[in-house]
Amino acid sequence: MNESKRALYGLLSLMTFLWSVNYVVAKVALRHFPPLLFTPMRTVAAAALLILVWRQTGFGAIRSDWKRVVFLGLVGISGNQVAFMFGMARTSVAHASLIIALMPVLVLLLSAWRAHERITPRKVVGMGMAFSGVAVLNLAPSRSAQGATLPGDALIFLAGLTFAIFTVAGRNVTRSLGAIPVTAAAYVASAASLVPVGLWQARGFDFSRVTVGGWATLVYMAVFPSVVCYLIYYHALSKIPASRVAAFSYSQPLIATLTGFVTLGEPVTAAVALGGILVLSGVWATSRG
Repeated sequence: MNESKRALYGLLSLMTFLWSVNYVVAKVALRHFPPLLFTPMRTVAAAALLILVWRQTGFGAIRSDWKRVVFLGLVGISGNQVAFMFGMARTSVAHASLIIALMPVLVLLLSAWRAHERITPRKVVGMGMAFSGVAVLNLAPSRSAQGATLPGDALIFLAGLTFAIFTVAGRNVTRSLGAIPVTAAAYVASAASLVPVGLWQARGFDFSRVTVGGWATLVYMAVFPSVVCYLIYYHALSKIPASRVAAFSYSQPLIATLTGFVTLGEPVTAAVALGGILVLSGVWATSRG
């Protein structure tokens, strides 16, 4: 392996770790901020950073497809982040990370619905395994002991679905206009939609009670998952096949679950282990089918 490949895999490992830790950071953030205040602040901060990156690469001709970009911002970012934060308030790190791991399956289903991909028998088996894993998580008696609820898991599933929509609906416009301009413009559209909600939530909120740790969660979630990880992801896609980039995502639930156990004391039960094996095996089979 040459130096450049080693450096790239190092960046992908960093990306995986940062995205994995994001679940725990979200749980901590919710101790300091209500979801409908935190989400607009995070989105506005991320949009500002992405505009700076977008400026460095040159402002693309977003006007030619602005309606689709606005749709991506409203559904794939605003909808995704609101569902994610409300979901994290009602479920565990392990449950959330495993449900989000279903996203490749959701992308496949949406792509097949739009006649972009064909569902093979092997993919059907893989999808069955993946959804069986989620069923194991939610039917296990230990669910409540983990701090997980069915509504919370449903909201996390919705977050995964909205991002899958972002991925599928944004595929063509991203190819034509570029990933960074589309992502930045979508974040701007999302921020514009969320600012009124954030201002409404800010009324009467005592910001002086937020600790340094609380503000640190905002900085982390605005900078790393929203900007740094996306830049690494798109850079990697330009250098190596998408399948190799996707392979790094399989370790996210494991890292997230272990981080939740160490930092939050969330138990790792047999249901989480079995559900995790089924979900990840199913996603792998679906991706390879």
